[in-house]
Amino acid sequence: MNTLIKPRIESIDLLKGIVMVLMALDHTRDYFYQTGAFYDITNPATASVPLYVTRWITHFCAPVFSFLAGISAYMSGRKKTKADLSVFLIKRGLWLIVMELTIISFAWYLDVQFSNFDLAVIWVLGASMIFLAGFVHLPNFLILVISCILIFGHNLLDQIHFERSILWSLVHETGSFKIAGGRTLNLVYPIIPWAGVMALGYYFGQFYDISIISEKRKGLFNLIGIACILLFLLIRFTNLYGDPASWKYYETTSQTVMSFMNVNKYPPSLLYLLATLSGAFIFLANSEKWRAKLVDFFCVFGRVPFFYYILHLYFIRILAMIVAELTGFGWDIMVQTSFDIDLHGFGFSLPVVYLIWISIILILYPICKKFDAYKRSHKENWWLSYL
Repeated sequence: MNTLIKPRIESIDLLKGIVMVLMALDHTRDYFYQTGAFYDITNPATASVPLYVTRWITHFCAPVFSFLAGISAYMSGRKKTKADLSVFLIKRGLWLIVMELTIISFAWYLDVQFSNFDLAVIWVLGASMIFLAGFVHLPNFLILVISCILIFGHNLLDQIHFERSILWSLVHETGSFKIAGGRTLNLVYPIIPWAGVMALGYYFGQFYDISIISEKRKGLFNLIGIACILLFLLIRFTNLYGDPASWKYYETTSQTVMSFMNVNKYPPSLLYLLATLSGAFIFLANSEKWRAKLVDFFCVFGRVPFFYYILHLYFIRILAMIVAELTGFGWDIMVQTSFDIDLHGFGFSLPVVYLIWISIILILYPICKKFDAYKRSHKENWWLSYL
């Protein structure tokens, strides 16, 4: 247990808040954009630049939040023994998995029959915490080595496939499987390399100890961030490793750039993680001294991320049902019984989607601010740490 405890780092809350707000943009687009196609919007051959960028900037959300969760776990551990930290991580991990399969699953589908269960981002955060509960007992250097092996080496597994294997999909490959009662289990976020991303964050948490001066941290994080960008460009240019899909030249420069940047998220390729985590390092390096009302605004969301996550899902889904009903499409088009949703022509142009997104954030802000104030003034309530 480390007695050199530093006050809460606002730049971490700030970055958490920003990625949570960006995440809401992605989910707003899912249910309010004029096409229900989820997975073709980054196809360089057909995507428009604004739509492509709208999707691509939200790529930062999951890896950055997982990395920051690792840092937060380290900071939490400074006030605990390693054994106590492990117990906390296991409990919180199991809690997140249960929530993924119940409250969050219903939010995604609005299906009272629970025809589908998705093991998505909340599941993998929970699973990563359970793995981290074991990693924390290892020397810091070994945690770094394991993290880098998982992140840099996992694309070597891309050519390994096991037909209809739930276990392999849990480990490294997405897939859908029929389970009891005719229900479907959709494995969207496999454990590898996500467990490595959180463990990497845990390793870098030590650089926020009070014994580390901020300028040293700034220099190191900037160096790592720039190195990640250069490594991304080098590896991506060769088309030899790091992503299952190669980039190619198109008729237009914009299409070629989109192809170059179109890296795989499910599961996240090495290049995907280099592109996104580079931004996390550079942002953390340069934002510690930022002070402004806008900073405070985003920090509110960053201090109550799970509360906000559940709140924004239900708000977006209920709002989409209301708007669909008012525009003549019927509220029931928002009830899903399969992983892909067909909005049957419902939706709006991209500028309108952005306006809806901003409105949603502004509506949710005072609710999150009140909960944040309650959480900070009632630290004696243990259950608040799970929200």
